[in-house]
Amino acid sequence: MITLDYQRLHATPVATDPFPHIVVPHFVPEPALPAVFRDLPRMTKRGSFPIASLALGPAAAALVGELEGPRFRAAISTRFGLDLDDAPTMVTLRGQSTERDGHIHCDSTAKRVTVLLYLNPEDESWGQHEGCLRLLRSRDLEDFAVEVPPVNGTLLVFPNSATAWHGHKTFIGQRFVIQLNYMTNDAAARSELRRHRLSAFVKRLTAAA
Repeated sequence: MITLDYQRLHATPVATDPFPHIVVPHFVPEPALPAVFRDLPRMTKRGSFPIASLALGPAAAALVGELEGPRFRAAISTRFGLDLDDAPTMVTLRGQSTERDGHIHCDSTAKRVTVLLYLNPEDESWGQHEGCLRLLRSRDLEDFAVEVPPVNGTLLVFPNSATAWHGHKTFIGQRFVIQLNYMTNDAAARSELRRHRLSAFVKRLTAAA
């Protein structure tokens, strides 16, 4: 069992610039974070891996279970005024960032809401803005309204849209982020998960070669 800071989540205003979003520092409280970090798998390949394909320790597994649970779903529904009762979920974990990551993009239209939970300890790299996610007003990395360091259990949530541009400066190294998406329908969720599973399978074959 893990206790997340729902009080902070409900108290944080929904920002509108450059698009609706919430940033909640320390959503994973500081005392719980070391155990979660310790229980994450050591990942050497880039890309997002389906949670079901990974071996998580008990603290990390409890965190994922809470994120997939009804309390968190209800909180996100309330904050953004969305009906997510029947929205299927997709949960992935990313543990490595390379020069190929961080490019400006909007998320797939199959994703209704994107939830990012950053689990990295503070590091001087983040202070240099490397790997810090920027929420953009345009397809220009310097035209940002918000920059989110990927540290200390920080939660970022935003509904997907055609103008929800985001990206980050190049960072090479360990960068853990859990991504949960509320999907548009079951077919979309299955399609996205198949794509991630195929990618993860190819990466495992490449590592074994």
